[in-house]
Amino acid sequence: MSKEPLWVPSQDVIDRANMTAFMKSVNEKYGKNFSSYRELYEWSVDKIADFWATVWDFCGIIASSPYEEVVDDPYKLPGAKWFKGAKLNFAENLLRYRDDRTAIIFVGEQEQRRTITYGELYKLVGKIASSLRELGVESGDRVVGYMPNMIETVAFMLGATSIGAVWSSCAADMGPEAVYDRFGQVEPKVMITADGYFYKGKPFNTFANAAKLASRIPSLKKVVVASYSGADIDLSQIPNAVRFEDFIAKHDVEPEFEQLPFDHPVYIMFSSGTTGKPKCMVQSAGGVLINHLKELKIHSDLKRDDRIFYITTCSWMMWNWLVSSLGVGATIILYDGNPLYPDPYAMWNMVDREGITIFGLSASYINALRKENVSPMKNCDLKTLRQISQTGSALSADGFRYVYSDIKSDLHFNSISGGTDINGCFAIGSPIQPVYAGELQGPALGMKVKSYDENGNPVWDREGELVCEAAAPSMPLYFWNDPDGKKYREAYFEYFPGKNVWRHGDYVIFHSDTGGITFLGRSDSVLKPSGVRIGTAEIYNQVENIPEVADSLAIGQQWEGDQRVILFVKMKEGYKLTDEVKAKIRKILRENASPRHVPAKIIEAPDIPYTRNMKKVESAVTNIIHGRPVTNLEALVNPECLEYFKDHPELKS
Repeated sequence: MSKEPLWVPSQDVIDRANMTAFMKSVNEKYGKNFSSYRELYEWSVDKIADFWATVWDFCGIIASSPYEEVVDDPYKLPGAKWFKGAKLNFAENLLRYRDDRTAIIFVGEQEQRRTITYGELYKLVGKIASSLRELGVESGDRVVGYMPNMIETVAFMLGATSIGAVWSSCAADMGPEAVYDRFGQVEPKVMITADGYFYKGKPFNTFANAAKLASRIPSLKKVVVASYSGADIDLSQIPNAVRFEDFIAKHDVEPEFEQLPFDHPVYIMFSSGTTGKPKCMVQSAGGVLINHLKELKIHSDLKRDDRIFYITTCSWMMWNWLVSSLGVGATIILYDGNPLYPDPYAMWNMVDREGITIFGLSASYINALRKENVSPMKNCDLKTLRQISQTGSALSADGFRYVYSDIKSDLHFNSISGGTDINGCFAIGSPIQPVYAGELQGPALGMKVKSYDENGNPVWDREGELVCEAAAPSMPLYFWNDPDGKKYREAYFEYFPGKNVWRHGDYVIFHSDTGGITFLGRSDSVLKPSGVRIGTAEIYNQVENIPEVADSLAIGQQWEGDQRVILFVKMKEGYKLTDEVKAKIRKILRENASPRHVPAKIIEAPDIPYTRNMKKVESAVTNIIHGRPVTNLEALVNPECLEYFKDHPELKS
């Protein structure tokens, strides 16, 4: 039975798409006659060097020295060398526009609003860079942000990277212990922080947290404090602290962009840290730049006239991804606060108010709207909105349908999936293809991804492990404090013995009919009762459609030589987990999934643990019920809820 698409792009959309222009450039340059995404994709992973060379030209990478070779060996994993000989600067590429167009719109929860033009941003970055240089910050030094999602955060990143410093950031709502576990490892010279932030209408003074953090990092030479919440702060609590305005006051010079090798480090990104101290992944300036521009300009069809927004904080790689939109000359919208405050229509009203054209959100945000029966289509205009980008975790087919039934019937729903590890996507959409419920439109150009079975064989139309069989420019250069590369190799390259592939840790289905990809959840959370592999998302997709259920968490418990499925459910306000509800859960799982998906135990829980990137933390609960330690609790939004799972009586029989 053929599938019915939820959306089919019009010929006008296809004709105007950057993807179409890119395909035309490939056809002209290499004498091809490609007319479909699938043809273009197959070429991109067959001719990897030619593909990335074309992306370089199409996206207009600014370099002071040309490259001698695109890649030495695309099948060297890890360790492939990209664009040897090229010299460039990350910030210069993001600041190529210096005119009076709006670069950034900042919107705060308390109706604060500020804007900065490209010309003003360019000058501000020059002031920051000059001030950093005066402090002795040099290429390769680390500069960090412990910040709300505001203009100063972006400007400071650009100032740091303009001189070749390496940037890392954590959101202001993270506790000082969690931030220390990250920044403490990389020994920064300078940190920018703020006096506080707002959330759900309340101000939070975070200066004491910043002071505590600074006292534990002896490498810090200066702490710069930006004003946002208006909290009464005493700068003397932090040695060498200075207000942002005073830090930049003496300098008024244009940026001098250090010209550096393609593989010079630009970002240190962190793993979630739910199973130990976060891993520090060092990523290259050129690799992140060319991959982001590919995803933004070609896959997401971003143009200069667009206004692009993502619900994110500077702790999540989607912040880095969003900021790279400056390299296309678009206007980026930064929002700081709770996206559901003061009501579930807050972000959609902002879409109308700011004329947002591309709106990025997470599966958990969509599910929260669905639970509250929110229908932006009925309550908002949304006439400017032409694309929704979705990531964070797997979204059910019903979630896809909700977008078209309750948000907007004619837009490109661009569901994307990748990771912090590559600061980008393995699977993503394209504006020239149909959208099918529950399926990402396909693998990303240049990403040679497959689905492997447990024996390392490629499979279609059945569940498997997501792998990448060739190198990509934004894969980490190395892990921090991993001199022999052991941690890096163990993390990605040793799961399939004898196979030289990146194993990403996602459980997927590659569809032969549509070319789409369904994501079923993290494969390290795969349940295996009686050896049968089950993705947790398969359970969530069914259970969370039940009206009485607000949220759920499925884990595997080792029991009598096997594994049994345990389902924790958080009930909606006013409901209890009765035998009737349990029977309903079992029935819907048995009928819509399989008898294997039916949990051995269904237990009511007061809350479900989430990371700050709004991903369910199955691993932490799994560790707890098996008596294993859970470290780095501050990586969680609600670590206090883990107490409930300790020594739970229902798990002992």
